[in-house]
Amino acid sequence: MRSNVVLWWVLTVFFLIVAAVYTGWNILAHPGLRLENQIEWVGSVALLFTAFMGAMVAVYLQRTHKAQGGELPEDILTADIDDGDPELGEFSPWSWWPIVLAASAAVFLIGMAVGHFLLPIGVAIFAVAIVGWVYEYYRGNFAR
Repeated sequence: MRSNVVLWWVLTVFFLIVAAVYTGWNILAHPGLRLENQIEWVGSVALLFTAFMGAMVAVYLQRTHKAQGGELPEDILTADIDDGDPELGEFSPWSWWPIVLAASAAVFLIGMAVGHFLLPIGVAIFAVAIVGWVYEYYRGNFAR
């Protein structure tokens, strides 16, 4: 994780330098205008905000690394793959309910774009899909 922190700080410094060069270049390219018109504000502010976002990620990673009190398994050269593999839960690879849920979102969004008569249909499909997905282990072959 230490290498990630260093990488994000390098990116922050890079974007700060690029923002300064970009702003200075625009000032030099338009010598006849007033200062507030010489600066190309959209690009300069976007580069500064990119540097700010990189600094936010770097600070977050730095504080997380400090709080965990050690190295992550993926940072240790002698670690196995299983050392960093947490238990993520139980998934149903045979389940069709996520597809139905995605279809309900599609119908709802098409209803927002095309015709509002599709909105209640999308909500109804959503209700059926979410109930089916939640209770799929209570019926049929996979009941417990």
